[in-house]
Amino acid sequence: MSIKITECPRDAMQGIDNFIPTEIKISYINSLLKVGFDTIDFGSFVSPKSIPQMKDTEEVLQSLELKNSNSKLLAIVANLKGALNAIQFKQIHYLGFPFSISPTFQIRNTNSSVEDAFDTLSLIQDLCSTNNKELVVYFSMGFGNPYGDPWNKEMLKYWSEKIHKIGVKTIALSDTIGIATPESITYSFTELIKEFPEVEFGAHFHTTPDTWFEKVDAAYKSGCNRFDGALKGWGGCPMATDKLTGNMPTENLISYFRTNNINLNLDINAFKNALELSSSVFGESKH
Repeated sequence: MSIKITECPRDAMQGIDNFIPTEIKISYINSLLKVGFDTIDFGSFVSPKSIPQMKDTEEVLQSLELKNSNSKLLAIVANLKGALNAIQFKQIHYLGFPFSISPTFQIRNTNSSVEDAFDTLSLIQDLCSTNNKELVVYFSMGFGNPYGDPWNKEMLKYWSEKIHKIGVKTIALSDTIGIATPESITYSFTELIKEFPEVEFGAHFHTTPDTWFEKVDAAYKSGCNRFDGALKGWGGCPMATDKLTGNMPTENLISYFRTNNINLNLDINAFKNALELSSSVFGESKH
């Protein structure tokens, strides 16, 4: 099975205080579309009050150069209203929805209970099914729970089964605040991939510079073939306590798989151009 990499400029940008001009976002994402990533997580349809940085997602979308790119577009939605907006655009292939088995984090992240979030997820999956979209569920707290809520393989399997039963085919386990260990990563992927072989389980890691390798290595060796990243590790979860915790650097993912002789079918020159451009997009931004 081939390795799929989702590049996440949306995740890299959304926590930045200073608004990144729309034309800069468009230029940057267009550079990413030339690389050959499986998917680009380009924006989100959420309240501008909650995430002001993403208020121009629709405008950005209309200027993306998709004709010569095989990359699929993914947009994050947090409620039914956002999903109804997103499905209007034929350019979007995936809708991404953040779901947590941690009641504490679900309240913090989307201001809803786990049960209400699942009801919303179910409605969004119905929308996707009838509008030729695919839903990716981001399984927050996929590798443990720092808030004191219960966390075990039975809970992982319970919610994975419920999500799969309504037709979801892709679940990305999220290392939400960067606490995953090789042991918890191996545990989660081994248990879930064995139990649900028809589901594509992905890894959305947040990491420090000295722990990225062990996380990717544990996931890949446990059967994970779908990885999220962001160039130079920009962005990440603002709730992480370690300031060094950011997104998984995409260049590290590429290095890992090239070292293991896995062809990612990427245009390396286009990647280098995007990597250089990322410094001007994020280098002087305040996180």
